[in-house]
Amino acid sequence: MSRCARHGCAVDIKECMKTVLDKINENYSDAERQLLLKAYHYAEEMHKNQKRASGEPYFTHPCAVAEILVDLGMDTPSVAAAFLHDVIEDTPATPEDIRSRFGDEILTLVEGVTKLDKIRFQTREEEDAENFRKIFVAMANDVRVIIIKLADRLHNMRSLNFLSHERQQRIARETLDIFTPLAGRLGISQIKCELEDLCLKYLDPEAYEYLAANIHQRLEERRNFVDLVVAQLQKMLNEDNIKGEVFGRPKHFYSIYRKMKNKGLTLDQIYDLTAVRVIVNTTEECYEVLGKIHKRWKPVPGRIKDYIATPKRNMYQSLHTTVVTNFGQYFEIQIRTFEMHKMAEYGIAAHWKYKEQKSGENSFDQRLSWIRDVMDWQGSLNDSKEFVDSLKNDLYSNELLVFTPHGKVISLPLEATPVDFAYSIHSEVGNKCVGAKVNGKIVPLNSKLKTGDVVEILTSTTTKGPSWDWLKFVKSGSAKAKIRQFFKKEMKEENTKTGRAMLEAEAKRRGYSLNDILTDDSFKKLSNKLVFANVDEMMASVGYGAVSVNQIIYKLIDYYKKEMPKPAEALDTAKLNHTPAGSVTVKDMSGLLVRFAHCCNPVPGDRIVGFVSRGRGVIIHRADCPNVKELESDRIQPAEWTGQTEKGFIAGIKILATDDSGITAFITSEIAQLQLTMTQINGRLGKDGKAHFDINVKLNKRSDLDLLVNHLKKDKRIIDVFRTSN
Repeated sequence: MSRCARHGCAVDIKECMKTVLDKINENYSDAERQLLLKAYHYAEEMHKNQKRASGEPYFTHPCAVAEILVDLGMDTPSVAAAFLHDVIEDTPATPEDIRSRFGDEILTLVEGVTKLDKIRFQTREEEDAENFRKIFVAMANDVRVIIIKLADRLHNMRSLNFLSHERQQRIARETLDIFTPLAGRLGISQIKCELEDLCLKYLDPEAYEYLAANIHQRLEERRNFVDLVVAQLQKMLNEDNIKGEVFGRPKHFYSIYRKMKNKGLTLDQIYDLTAVRVIVNTTEECYEVLGKIHKRWKPVPGRIKDYIATPKRNMYQSLHTTVVTNFGQYFEIQIRTFEMHKMAEYGIAAHWKYKEQKSGENSFDQRLSWIRDVMDWQGSLNDSKEFVDSLKNDLYSNELLVFTPHGKVISLPLEATPVDFAYSIHSEVGNKCVGAKVNGKIVPLNSKLKTGDVVEILTSTTTKGPSWDWLKFVKSGSAKAKIRQFFKKEMKEENTKTGRAMLEAEAKRRGYSLNDILTDDSFKKLSNKLVFANVDEMMASVGYGAVSVNQIIYKLIDYYKKEMPKPAEALDTAKLNHTPAGSVTVKDMSGLLVRFAHCCNPVPGDRIVGFVSRGRGVIIHRADCPNVKELESDRIQPAEWTGQTEKGFIAGIKILATDDSGITAFITSEIAQLQLTMTQINGRLGKDGKAHFDINVKLNKRSDLDLLVNHLKKDKRIIDVFRTSN
């Protein structure tokens, strides 16, 4: 005997596994049963001797996942893939084994689920984002992959009590953030509601236990009342010869919990713990029943919702009304057809469960069109986190319904603007948008739309495109992605120049040259992480803000510091002959390429140290260079000057002087008299009223610099002169 993870009771494990076989015998043809039994026995053999955290045989898990899919009415390949979904990852089975035994279709489904489970990442945020993105890629290829994954997650949540508290919290949070809204978006309310209740059980156990105890008590108290309402509604149908069903259904815990949290209510203030449903045959009968209900009981203003005329984004259809009895008792009634009820319960899975009824094809296509729309714009985003941020509003927010001037219904996130509306029509409408009318009146583009608004977009063929400021107020993920996509494609040349200038400036500020740290090797390593096709694409991404300057510079400097050293015999002798290597010696080293750091420009006479770089020889720094503190201490070696060199050295000096029209001429004259070469001069008048000069001078020895500084300081107009590090 063992404890069943699904029911939490002590039962014979083989009995639980037998349940799925019984359901297969009841719901599938002879040929389908043969294939499913073959998958069952193969998975059982491959998982033998494996245990779950609960201690029960591992094979109970794929059996439970398959049973969930059978209950949803999924097709034979989906159920077979459920039996096999862990064999490639957790057993010696190979993809070729699956293909040879079960064919390409089932292999594709198994590999689709496996890929979502095998990804490993460096950070939790990165993992969540990339997993989310891969789920959508998998859905676009075959939506059955995500239905199998939802069933897999549902059974894992049912057995979550066997894991550590930390893993319970992580998995429950991930489920609530990713999988429950996906189940809702696909309309599979059976899975969505159970997942939400299970998440609440682990994320807020006190609230869950409180609701479990108190809701049950209140439902018992209200049972007579609900039975009375159901009987009266059934009588109403019978009197008018309307064939239908009426029943009460308790709302699931999480929906009550969310209402209490969002509205600050106590459980005593929640009146609609049970929703009464009326299921009839036709849409006309839905509206007829609604009228009769409002004639018998008083409707609550603002609580009547027509999701038949304007379906939710997941294609849910029903009439909702909240009414109050003559003695002041509130209750909610939902009215729908049998077909609408199937779609509300099973969502996209109803396409397979009721496949003999072709009326659902249009709804199925509409559900898939949402996934295709997401994939249309996700391909333009390099960063998975950006994809998730763009998608969250589409998944998590409530919706508002607005109309085109021709009466077409458009679904948008709450607080959406005319710009969101424009991009929902077409990318070009959004890009050429110059104004908007709402209910016939001109409104600002950042106006918040309300349900029922009629929106007309004003466009111009002469406009250059969207404004970057639109990103501050648009709400839909697709609109944000399409605006970024425009700036990425249409302004690539300008963005490339901007990005390069930003990177060069930041590299210089940190004491490096972009040309030195951006090598073929470093870009290759960088592109492996950030997925850039070429250097120009990287520059453009920085220019339009897809990645930050620091994201690039930090990595380039890190790669620069960690390059592997080259053997002495492999060095380019031509470079050695043109480098003043003979003027410096580094302790215990010889024959290596010597370079002088651009950040501090050491000159003969300066105290110096040598940094043994990886792949770029020895780099000589001034001993007081600030960047030396950031270098690996075990790679720093003592160094000293050994003689003169014919090559000049660049030194930087900063001069602070009084504002005088002749001060610039004086400085340049002193440099010329000492027969030194000035390579750069920048002068400005500071806010302090003083003249500030940054000058680079070419020297042959340290004494030249000391002599220049002494000469300049003799003039009383010079306030200060000092050596700079760059």
